[in-house]
Amino acid sequence: MPVISAPQDFNEDGLFVDLESIFGCPLYLKCEGFNFAGSIKLKAANEMVESAERDGVLTPRSILVESSSGNLGVALSMIAASKGYRFLCVTDSRCNLSTRLLMEALGSQVHVVADLDENGGFLGTRIEYVRGLCESDDRYVWLSQYTNPGNWRAHHRTTAPEIAAHFPRLDVLFVGAGTAGTLMGCARYFRQWHRPVRIVAVDSVGSVAFGGKPGRRMIPGLGMSMRPPLLDESFVDEVIRVEEADTIRTCHRMARRGFLFGGSTGTVVSGATDWLARHDTRGLIAVAIAPDLGERYLDTIYQTNWLQDLYGDLVLDSAPLSTAPTDKSASQEPERRTRP
Repeated sequence: MPVISAPQDFNEDGLFVDLESIFGCPLYLKCEGFNFAGSIKLKAANEMVESAERDGVLTPRSILVESSSGNLGVALSMIAASKGYRFLCVTDSRCNLSTRLLMEALGSQVHVVADLDENGGFLGTRIEYVRGLCESDDRYVWLSQYTNPGNWRAHHRTTAPEIAAHFPRLDVLFVGAGTAGTLMGCARYFRQWHRPVRIVAVDSVGSVAFGGKPGRRMIPGLGMSMRPPLLDESFVDEVIRVEEADTIRTCHRMARRGFLFGGSTGTVVSGATDWLARHDTRGLIAVAIAPDLGERYLDTIYQTNWLQDLYGDLVLDSAPLSTAPTDKSASQEPERRTRP
């Protein structure tokens, strides 16, 4: 049993769930929520903070500030509390109440923006608010998860090698697309691996991360109202977009088997199971990454009134909606890209 003195020193990184008995297809789920921050964002937060400290950007007088829909804000709140920094999280109304209360319990300040940006989301508004703070006071240090290479380096150094160690014959990896940090870190790692791995990005319908028309998105975590600056699509073989109703149904299906996961995980698993249902899976080794657990979603995707108000009375019907593959996707298994 490990003995730690800082909360960021613990992260269970070797747990996988076999989902075949639930969804009828071969899929292993890498669980990233078993740490004191409760999500995969602990890795990126720790990498960005330590890099800023090494570079001298972050000093004892600094005030950390970051735009986050939830999980990164919690991770930075925890690290800031551990290291003695002040932290201000700029979020929006889609951030779960439990997440905001958790950040405040850790001693952080939370500012909630209410105005939509030009793409119908809140990201642009959040970023403008952060920029205004940094221009007004040089004590504010913005790590900028959207542009910080430490975001993807954290997963190149940890998440991808952890998957490779457990599944040396990996064929396909499903990764949710938000800031693209996890996606790019894993994709870059497996591009140089000893065998080709198909990288499938999973995005939310209404996100403009990979282009397309912006739309309403109520579940925080995946999806962007702008193109992620870290994204390099040359590392991505295929993109699948998932309706939020399918995200919700997938979360509830796993919960009925005792696995309570968050909305981001529901999106990734929904996209992965749809992809696997359309391809020959004989002998296929497939892994999806679960960014977080479900406790912070009890008042949203696991709350009947919230679901019915936003998605209607039939949202939990068993018949799934169709995912929306992009033009990189095909109805049959495409020829594998040869890796150098």
